[in-house]
Amino acid sequence: MDTHIGSVDGPASAGANGGVVGCPASAPGCPMASTPAQPAAALSAGEASLGRHLARRLVQVGVGDVFAVPGDFNLTLLDHLIAEPGLRLVGCCNELNAGYAADGYARARGVGACAVTFTVGGLSVLNAIAGAYSENLPVICIAGGPNSNDYGTNRILHHTIGLPDFSQELRCFQTVTCHQAVVTNLDDAHEQIDTAIATALRESKPVYLSISCNLPGLPHPTFSRDPVPFFLSPRMSNKMGLEAAVEATVTAQDVSTMIRCAQNSIIFLINNGGYTIEVEIHDGPYNIIKNWNYTGLVDAIHNGEGKCWTSKVKCEEELTTAIETALGEKKDCLCFIEVIAHKDDTSKELLEWGSRVSAANSRPPNPQ
Repeated sequence: MDTHIGSVDGPASAGANGGVVGCPASAPGCPMASTPAQPAAALSAGEASLGRHLARRLVQVGVGDVFAVPGDFNLTLLDHLIAEPGLRLVGCCNELNAGYAADGYARARGVGACAVTFTVGGLSVLNAIAGAYSENLPVICIAGGPNSNDYGTNRILHHTIGLPDFSQELRCFQTVTCHQAVVTNLDDAHEQIDTAIATALRESKPVYLSISCNLPGLPHPTFSRDPVPFFLSPRMSNKMGLEAAVEATVTAQDVSTMIRCAQNSIIFLINNGGYTIEVEIHDGPYNIIKNWNYTGLVDAIHNGEGKCWTSKVKCEEELTTAIETALGEKKDCLCFIEVIAHKDDTSKELLEWGSRVSAANSRPPNPQ
């Protein structure tokens, strides 16, 4: 695990790399999407900013969508991501959702990226990044950081825990990423960004990249030409691996994002009224939850804007009909099917597994 923190001062140094950057097509339908993909061209000195360089490097490795939550420390950086041809910014309802979306994107496309703000956003996305680490997924977590002039000043900033030490977020990410970089200086920003992305691809693990909020719009000679292409290609997930990725998480909030971005996926919600896995390990009243009207919730989120269809089914025949409708008449809609299941409707294997886990968890302490 490597950590690199840029210096906050030092003279500007010139340098340039050559190469060609290719841009994949940008998916249509999202209001936050950039303009249609175009071949990358050499940048003028005024365009050669840190934010533009990062955006182009993401496109080069195959990132076409960045899942983001805005905050005052990353707003300028988001402007540059939006402006990059071939890169689409997908606004999420919270940072954890953005992290899980990047996780799923990495499973499907080989590499994913999310963008959050300092500490309040970074700590929120942390659980998703930890999951990507355990699943060997290259997710590039980009955090907008404090102004470079604030490091070492003993100032207490918002989005912190009330201490002048800005390293709490970095320390948290050190255990769940294979590489961390804190960019506070333009002189080494080019190298830090490229090293972070290359390490994510090489190790197939998440990386943490913090960029001071006052740097994305600033030019530097090292950004003025097309960068050398990465020689490492992202590792693509196989079909069986994707189908087995049942941990992928979608919350009700980001159904709104899917509707806004014109997704036509089919979502099945299995409603068994509680935590069935925990019931089979150790039952108790805490395993029963207040039931919601989930289809009504999605209808409220839909609110007549965009294409969305919901259905609630209670038997096999109703489920078959709902699936036929989703694949036919409503195939261009986001389809949400709530499947009502009995709380004890489970497999023999889960019953046996729950019994074994219960026995393992209840072993008495060894004699001292």
